[in-house]
Amino acid sequence: MSKEKLSIIHESNNYIFVNKPSGMLSILDRHDPTLPSAIAILRKKYGDVFIVHRIDKDTSGCLVFAKNENAHRHASIAFETRQVTKKYLGIVHGAPPQDSGTIKDKIMDHPVIKGKMIVNAKEGKEAITNYTVIEKFSGYALVEFHILTGRMHQIRIHCQNLGCPLLCDPIYGKDEQIFVSKFNKKYALSKYEEEEKPILSRLALHSASIAFKNEAGEEECASAPLFKDMSATLQQMRKWLKK
Repeated sequence: MSKEKLSIIHESNNYIFVNKPSGMLSILDRHDPTLPSAIAILRKKYGDVFIVHRIDKDTSGCLVFAKNENAHRHASIAFETRQVTKKYLGIVHGAPPQDSGTIKDKIMDHPVIKGKMIVNAKEGKEAITNYTVIEKFSGYALVEFHILTGRMHQIRIHCQNLGCPLLCDPIYGKDEQIFVSKFNKKYALSKYEEEEKPILSRLALHSASIAFKNEAGEEECASAPLFKDMSATLQQMRKWLKK
């Protein structure tokens, strides 16, 4: 798991928004509740809190919790009825064929492999992702995703089907690590290093922001800054691979 820690990025009377590091669970693991999870950390500080939605263990970023049952019910309905704006940032191999667009590939559970999704136009459930290319590099791109549905692995499989999988995605792309030497061909180890350490070794997907209206009609929103591994990767791309 990442060495980064969970941080609170916004708190109101009824809600807590956190920035979750990659590798941390959103909720308690059914088989091993001792594994680090966002909800366990918050319960130590706040007592009983309620998770409104989840993001994948390997995905970092913004996650929302409710402080009471009424707030939880309201926010859950907002998520279910698509009254929430959810934006993600991802670094992909290559680039989408167009700088912006909408992906509507229907997805379903893989019939054999547990925890994997596949595209299936007939039996799959509706999955809608709007995307915008933010930056292009030589061989890579930074893309913003606005998801209108919340299917498991939605962005990951939509990227794969577009032909531009996310970096470090062992299920829908490559099981890889990203090194500075991949971009800077003249990179050399310092005399204090025995081997090069990766700058990115986890899924390059980050929940960047979430916004919805609370019970009083006021906006609850927060933006989660990128963690060091993704920001460092982008920094190196801007330095060595900028088109």
